[in-house]
Amino acid sequence: MKKLLLLLSCFLAFSLSVDAQKPMTQPMSHEIMIKLKKVGAPKISPDGRYVIYSRIETSYNLEEQTSDLWIAATDGSSEPRKLTNSKGGEDNYQWSATSDKIYFIAKRDGDEAPQLYVLPLAGGEAQRLTTLSTGVSDVKFSSDGSRIIFSSRVFPTAFTDSASKKLAEEKKKIKTKARVYQSFPVRYWDSWLDEKQGHIFTMDLKSSSKPVNLMANISLVNFPGFRLGSYNFSADSKTVVFTATTEYNTTAYQSAKSNIYSVSLAGGKETVLVNDETDYGSVEFTEDGKYLLATGSAIGNKLYYLNRIYRFDASSLSAKKELAATLDRPINDMEIAGSSIFASIEDQGVDRIVEISVTDGSVKPVLGAETGSYAGLSLSSNTRVFAYQYQNVATPPEVWVSANGSLKAISKANEAVLAGLDLQKPDVIWTKSSRGKMIRSVVLKPTGFDASKKYPLFVLMHGGPASSFKDVFGYRWNPYILGSAGYVIVMTDYTGSVGYGEKFAQDIQFDPFKGPGQEIQEAAADAIKRFSYIDGSKQAAGGASYGGHLANWMQATTSHYKCLISHAGLVNSEAQWGTSDVIWGRELMNGGAPWVPTKTWKEQNPMRFAANFKTPMLLTVGENDFRVPINNTLENWSIHQRLQIPSKLIVFPGENHWILNPDNSKFHYSEIQGWLATYLK
Repeated sequence: MKKLLLLLSCFLAFSLSVDAQKPMTQPMSHEIMIKLKKVGAPKISPDGRYVIYSRIETSYNLEEQTSDLWIAATDGSSEPRKLTNSKGGEDNYQWSATSDKIYFIAKRDGDEAPQLYVLPLAGGEAQRLTTLSTGVSDVKFSSDGSRIIFSSRVFPTAFTDSASKKLAEEKKKIKTKARVYQSFPVRYWDSWLDEKQGHIFTMDLKSSSKPVNLMANISLVNFPGFRLGSYNFSADSKTVVFTATTEYNTTAYQSAKSNIYSVSLAGGKETVLVNDETDYGSVEFTEDGKYLLATGSAIGNKLYYLNRIYRFDASSLSAKKELAATLDRPINDMEIAGSSIFASIEDQGVDRIVEISVTDGSVKPVLGAETGSYAGLSLSSNTRVFAYQYQNVATPPEVWVSANGSLKAISKANEAVLAGLDLQKPDVIWTKSSRGKMIRSVVLKPTGFDASKKYPLFVLMHGGPASSFKDVFGYRWNPYILGSAGYVIVMTDYTGSVGYGEKFAQDIQFDPFKGPGQEIQEAAADAIKRFSYIDGSKQAAGGASYGGHLANWMQATTSHYKCLISHAGLVNSEAQWGTSDVIWGRELMNGGAPWVPTKTWKEQNPMRFAANFKTPMLLTVGENDFRVPINNTLENWSIHQRLQIPSKLIVFPGENHWILNPDNSKFHYSEIQGWLATYLK
């Protein structure tokens, strides 16, 4: 293990030294960023010889955007080659147990909805395996590869595809277009919810039989709050284990809890396997069938709980044991192999890969350094040969392979473009706040940096709050583009950020803006003190989502910024509580409902301090954002206009919480840069 980490450190040091010798003068631009290939998570073949991954080539013309599967030899002996060439992209791609076929989900010509396809590695066209009118998602294979299970969203009483088609046709004939609800929630992110449910289907691949709905006799689907979670085959492939809640309709006043159930592949009623005080997520058996492993989080009055790993004795579902109990870090993804769990975890701004013992729960490092992030892990039958994604703030995700301790870059899709860019290496600083906490920040120098010059400062604030400024590449608020016009960027992980322990994330409760805002400003002041090239007299701040909330809090509490930028930010937390797609967490944050006069509601609602607003502000929002609905931005705009504060409002029709359309994204970046130039230059 030490040898592997040493090799990684040497590799990183070599890469940096080589990069330092290259004459790089071109800044990152939106046009360059759009041309970067988006490489998906890898899937390594069971025999360890090949790896497949998706690759998206983005264009301002969406008709020209492509998404295809690529394949490469894990030993790097050949260049990656494209496997598919169709208009629709491939999803949920995976190998057959014999490493000779590739399965994927796609919506191709003639498909009403996404279907499962199989592509022989020897050549030939992909063959459609399903024709379900409601589509196929999240396919899982039995251990011998002969059967599959998958989910599909159907009407509650539609247990056959013919019934689904009939109900869909009847719905189309109804002339009245009204949405009727009797319980919360009614919408999610950018979509109104309907009565459809996720159901588990099974299908025998050898007989090419039609998919069978396993939920036909399961009583859970009759509950108005039913919502399917994850699912997996048992070790002997005779039953399916799954998580589900019947409390989704109660999320206006409590957190919904999911239990663990099983159902026979032959059908029948469900069996409750685990029902305790944990909200369960993923479930999977060990290969020998001895243990059931599940991820889950506590249910309580805290705003945030870590997702933890639990082990149950499979025969009796007793002897619950928490694995990696002292890890205290979020888990990104994981795979089980033999008596080990290989997981990617978030740790103080980077993602690392660790090995967790199923036997005793101990944790060992596998891959990771002080910079860069490792996730998207895919194991071959030999756990010493695996594939993963590597990225950092200057490099989009690429596919790598680790073979017996030797690390090899596989996809290299953006290598040539990145080689010609001036992408400054970020500095990481730790600031001891006035509250005694150690706060991590990332400081990024601008393109064409000259140590003898002074540069304005843009304080970029992340959303969440249960998020962080990880060493990963960003498309929506790329710091290299934001700083390309000559700004230093400071990005701070305030209290509430994840990757620093469960308590650090929980400590934002009852203090949503004041404490984090103070930490952000103290970290910026620390950066100004440390780095002589920062001009502390010219500062701006901005962010999106929770970062937008914080921008509005800065507007309410300080006037030392020259300008502010708030995308999808709340200005009135009381209005946000009543109009967002989720509300219970907001009640936990503030210590009660808005009509309860808690200290937080009274003292940390930006709108209540509108008389202090002075700073010029740019306000942007997606019209279809249901997480931070447009009413908050409009209210903020009204305050600025009423107080005659220099301000600009930009509304993006058709966009949701994120500005995703390439042309809209380019315009958004240009407006942000124009706003900064007006007040910082």
